[in-house]
Amino acid sequence: MAAIILEKFRTHNAREFIADFTSSNKYIFIGRSQSWDDDNDPPSPANSESEEIRTFEDMIALKRVANTSVSHGLVRHNWTQGTVYDQYRDDYSSSNLTPSGASNFFDGRGYVVTSDFKVYKCLKTPFSGGSPVGAGSGQEPSTTSTTIPQTTTDGYMWKFMYQISASDVIKFVTNDFIPVKTLGAKTSVAGSIGIFGQTGSTDGSAQYSVESDAVDGAIYRYIVTAGGSGYRNASNSDTFTTDIAVEGDGSGAVVTLSFTSGVLTDANFKDNSSFGSGYKRASLPALTSALSNFNAGSGASVKVVISPINGHGANPVEELGGNFVIVNSRLEFGDGSGDFPTDNDFRQIGLIKNPVKSSDGTISSEGTMTATNKITLDDASSISVDDIITSDTTNNASTKRARVVSKSGNILKTITIANGGGEYVDFAATDDVFKNASGSKITDVASSGVDSTHPEMTRFTGQILYVENRGPVSRAADQIEDIKLIIEM
Repeated sequence: MAAIILEKFRTHNAREFIADFTSSNKYIFIGRSQSWDDDNDPPSPANSESEEIRTFEDMIALKRVANTSVSHGLVRHNWTQGTVYDQYRDDYSSSNLTPSGASNFFDGRGYVVTSDFKVYKCLKTPFSGGSPVGAGSGQEPSTTSTTIPQTTTDGYMWKFMYQISASDVIKFVTNDFIPVKTLGAKTSVAGSIGIFGQTGSTDGSAQYSVESDAVDGAIYRYIVTAGGSGYRNASNSDTFTTDIAVEGDGSGAVVTLSFTSGVLTDANFKDNSSFGSGYKRASLPALTSALSNFNAGSGASVKVVISPINGHGANPVEELGGNFVIVNSRLEFGDGSGDFPTDNDFRQIGLIKNPVKSSDGTISSEGTMTATNKITLDDASSISVDDIITSDTTNNASTKRARVVSKSGNILKTITIANGGGEYVDFAATDDVFKNASGSKITDVASSGVDSTHPEMTRFTGQILYVENRGPVSRAADQIEDIKLIIEM
């Protein structure tokens, strides 16, 4: 049985994932202060239960992601002088590839972002000399008409889609990805959700007008598939232009055909009032009868390119293939009154859903949470970050073991780690403290040295959705880390 998962299934999954940020609590987390075997070559995360346990074990702190900090994403294609871009067609497939070699419009080079962060869809690539690839772009698009595409001097035709706001540039733009959203101006665009989780709501940008002004079934592009020969007009000239009404289930579209030496060489919409509307199926009448002259020639054919449902610009997420999700979080200084240590580095980031608070066993909605213990020693002068402290040197099932993540005077933030018996046992008041499970006792846990409010997260709760291993990221008290997770659906 022949079947296919459509591209819209991927954008649907991305949309559902984004919507879930409103109905559940998701957190960016950092972890892994200790070194990898090779910090210059971190291992790829494994999709296994044991790896998940280790990720929980190494977790340091969590910060909740606001629903305004998540967006659909697109692969970034900067407009570049001389690059050949893929024109929109309604019939790309594995047997009819784009000029860049993609089997669909979304995976090719069919859109660009300009130097001022305007996003355009390519409706026409100029072809010359029978080239199957087309000519390189020579002029950056710039106009922002919500209804009329821009035809640049190089022969390209561009449809303005939206402009990325300054705030979204900061949140979501990377070297490789840009954000995209659908505001839902068209009521027929079911379930359209932008980065704000809104449906049918303007954000004050021009995009809402672009969506609103999109014309369902308008025709902007005609492709000459065969030039034929022998065409002449009523004046017996073999070089001429003529206007022909498009046939189909819509109305109002008129195409201007250009003939040179009896050969059909070009086909374009007549003017800015001749795009028509309502076309889902369209064709040109037979040119012989349409020309109605004594020698109409033969062999010419034209493909009419049908616009996406609801029109170009009505639903940028689906039109451009927004099947990536961009999640942004900024770790600012010590964030959360010190939940995020600034005296150590981290090597792992990830996304977790619905972690549970240790204080009351409910799903956390806190802005930040620490996953570390907080203990005070009588004397921590010989302890450094990333040291292992233990309650004895036997490392049996009752041994208490912890990794030091942060240190301030005699106060330590630690992560409890498994002992030789596979148990996680937290330090208690007055416990002996050894360093790296060797030598003699160096100090004790102070009599009131265990902070019962830490960790704020219940160990091993929540669903880890995404994990990324990196080289060491050093933190400092005056430093901000801007984290952007890119998730492909």
